[in-house]
Amino acid sequence: MYSLYCFARRFVSVAALAVVVLAGGSHAGAAQPEGIEPQAEKLLKRMSDYLASRQQFTVKTENTLEVVLTSGQKLQYDSPAAASVWRPNRLRADRKGDVVNQEFFYDGKNLTLYSPKENVYATTAAPPTLDAMLDFAREKLDVIAPGADFLYTNAAEKMLKEASSGFVVGSAVIGGVKCTQLAFRGQEVDWQIWIDDGDKPLPRKFILTSKQVKGEPQFTVLIRSWDVAPKLADKDFAFTPPKGAKKIEFLQLTAEGAKPK
Repeated sequence: MYSLYCFARRFVSVAALAVVVLAGGSHAGAAQPEGIEPQAEKLLKRMSDYLASRQQFTVKTENTLEVVLTSGQKLQYDSPAAASVWRPNRLRADRKGDVVNQEFFYDGKNLTLYSPKENVYATTAAPPTLDAMLDFAREKLDVIAPGADFLYTNAAEKMLKEASSGFVVGSAVIGGVKCTQLAFRGQEVDWQIWIDDGDKPLPRKFILTSKQVKGEPQFTVLIRSWDVAPKLADKDFAFTPPKGAKKIEFLQLTAEGAKPK
């Protein structure tokens, strides 16, 4: 679950990490199971396979970022986000909020990150597939695309890579949708995911907890809506610099975008 770890570590460096209130479950107060329960892995893979099978989809989320002050007090910052995916090589994502305000474009050839507030952007040639681009962005540019772990064709494998244990917590309702809650542990982070019980096993909520930071701050993604059959077009993923926009280097844009406002 490397990209999640990188995400958490980056926000540690600027004293900002994600959080949400921990939901109760049927394992509350009980001994935690060892290893990864087969059913938990099966449900996660079912979700992963379903998303990988969608040629196009759009998703809207509400993200909550938690800042742990030196006093131990926690502050929360919200940032709504939206993403459009067209496999095998298109991605558009927008993040607007208290901490991050950026637009992410990938058209199969180029990757662009645009910061509307500063009216600056960075562009670079990128690999020809979504999976390869996500790795390239993380490893070469220190950029984590919104919801990156869910976008891979092998999302479950990526997410379970660093997990040492995992289990089915029980049933839950997220936004009026019946779900199954799963919980996983790793050396650096713990995480939970709520997956739709219906014939479209979509993730509905996700929580990441950093165990390496005092106060164990968290990051939550609450998914407001999915469209698994949108009508996307090439123009939706093309970036045209706005009037007066300044082109800068990627590392400079990434560093500026990571600073809390």
